[in-house]
Amino acid sequence: MIWLTWRQFRASAVTTAAALAVLAAALVLTGPGLADRYAAGIAECTLDDTCPRFYDLFFDDYQMTFTVLNLALLALPALIGLFWGAPLITRELEAGTHLLVWNQGVTRVRWLTVKLALIGLTAVAAACVTGMLVTWWSRPLDSSAVPELAQMSPLVFSARGIVPMGYAAFAFVLGVSAGMLVRRTLAAMALTLAVFVAVQIAMPMVVRPHLMTPVTAVHELSRENVGGISVRRGGGEVRVQLKNAVPGQAGAWVLASELLDPSGKVIASDGEDSPTTVSGTSGPCAPGASPDGCPGEISAQGYRQQATYHPLDRFWAFQWIETGIYAALTIGLTWFSFWWIRRRLS
Repeated sequence: MIWLTWRQFRASAVTTAAALAVLAAALVLTGPGLADRYAAGIAECTLDDTCPRFYDLFFDDYQMTFTVLNLALLALPALIGLFWGAPLITRELEAGTHLLVWNQGVTRVRWLTVKLALIGLTAVAAACVTGMLVTWWSRPLDSSAVPELAQMSPLVFSARGIVPMGYAAFAFVLGVSAGMLVRRTLAAMALTLAVFVAVQIAMPMVVRPHLMTPVTAVHELSRENVGGISVRRGGGEVRVQLKNAVPGQAGAWVLASELLDPSGKVIASDGEDSPTTVSGTSGPCAPGASPDGCPGEISAQGYRQQATYHPLDRFWAFQWIETGIYAALTIGLTWFSFWWIRRRLS
């Protein structure tokens, strides 16, 4: 059974291994240079306090590669489910070859066990190697990314660490289960893609924010959490727009960023503009003045940012919890597959 399964799967395995080898070679060859450039830039910018500008320029130089790697790693589990999981059983059902194997002394349970173990473990190993390589290579870029692309942000988090292993295992077994249910390859692929995408959207939007209790804190306004300031002609009124960032919490996943007035009432949230009245027409918030001092002037009048967020130091805790959730889903679908093949499939 193992030899037969390998013969059926070897073309896909060799193609995937070749693609991963090329990717690994590219990352291993360019990773040290990327890290050295980042370390040199940090050492230089620390001397003259220009690190924010260095972060922007450094990230801009590699943003395209950064985006492509993230998208590729996000797509890998879906491709495993579509092209490894969904056809695994339906291909045999459509051709009738499963009956030939079952009539030669191979039980249904053994037949399915070998297929799931050999191909499923290969899928998990491929996702593990790719995820850890991309995490290692991207570390300097994760440290310099804008808040929307920080390591804890939904899209980047899903392409880091060990969670791609959980996604790959779930997508693969989902494809196998869908194939058993619908018994047609194209229909199984469509069902697998629809369910997998729905789960991947629901996880960061509904589940992940509640894996741990988020932190809620109030902060003074500064360059770190103010995204834009515009002064009305004649002075007096200033429009403030907050960033999804928290002072002193670089890389945090910000769930909400709200502007509070001096009484503590929320007057703007999530990037909305809100007018605040600044007494006088001179000083840091005067028209034409440098905007760097204006956040401090507004804070002096009692305006604050209220942020709800998950700090970066929860990254690995979230990785293990989410991987555990997908492992539980995988176990459940595996049990269903064995139950279905023994009771319903013929």
